[in-house]
Amino acid sequence: MSKNITARPVKKAVFPVAGLGTRFLPATKAMPKEMLPVCDRPLIQHVVEEARQAGIEDFIFITGRHKELLEEHFDYQAELEATLEARSKTALLEKVRESEIPAGHLFCTRQPKPLGLGHAVWCAAKIIGDEPFAVLLPDVLMKGKESCLKQMVDVYQKTGGNLIAVEEVPRAETNKYGIIDTKDESLAIMPVDGLVEKPEPAKAPSTLSVVGRYIFQPELFEYLSAFETGAGGEIQLTDAMAKLIGKQPFNAMRFDGKSYDCGSRPGFIEANIAYGLSDPEIAHSVKEVLKRYA
Repeated sequence: MSKNITARPVKKAVFPVAGLGTRFLPATKAMPKEMLPVCDRPLIQHVVEEARQAGIEDFIFITGRHKELLEEHFDYQAELEATLEARSKTALLEKVRESEIPAGHLFCTRQPKPLGLGHAVWCAAKIIGDEPFAVLLPDVLMKGKESCLKQMVDVYQKTGGNLIAVEEVPRAETNKYGIIDTKDESLAIMPVDGLVEKPEPAKAPSTLSVVGRYIFQPELFEYLSAFETGAGGEIQLTDAMAKLIGKQPFNAMRFDGKSYDCGSRPGFIEANIAYGLSDPEIAHSVKEVLKRYA
């Protein structure tokens, strides 16, 4: 593999949405966790909108059983639009139309067994082909002045290769995250020398955690296709990423904003508060509600 990778445009994005969402049961017994609402739209729509703002054109969902609602959400809803139009609810009609993904640009492929994040990404190999691509974890919301993936694409156009978004975490909490090893963690953009999954604080090489946003070259699939299992007996994305280091440019970018782990109930509640406070329609009401619990 060449060490110098031309920064070809990133137009495809992978969304691993096959998980069961067990931490939100019974709410997710019949509804995909990605459809849980944050403010006025489901988790998955927030992440799709982030990708759109970065210039993504093709959206690839790695689904599992009982995930049909995800496809329905992004489809054209004739009766709903006709009703809203007849009632002159223009603002709501516009919101509904904005949620649609155009025909020919939404691809769904199944991950039949929960074999790990690396396996989920591998399931998109045939659709990605020989192109660079993004991966966005839909249970992590990234809120900043500019889309996280847009920030990454801007950096990627300069660096090429592979790029991950990172965020500072307290050293006492490094054992909850994937942590990068880098020579100078003070930089905004830094070469990645290694990746360590959930290291104990005393052994963590830095306090920069990987936050669920990635840009990869297609050569990643060469390592994922070996189906080597790692932590938890699963095919780990981190293990395949580590094998690219030294063979292709591999950098980390500090995300200018804040991430919200919506895979946990406290993170999900915090995200709803943060997005509610930034929504001009309800911000004042949200502030008044919060005062009652201060």
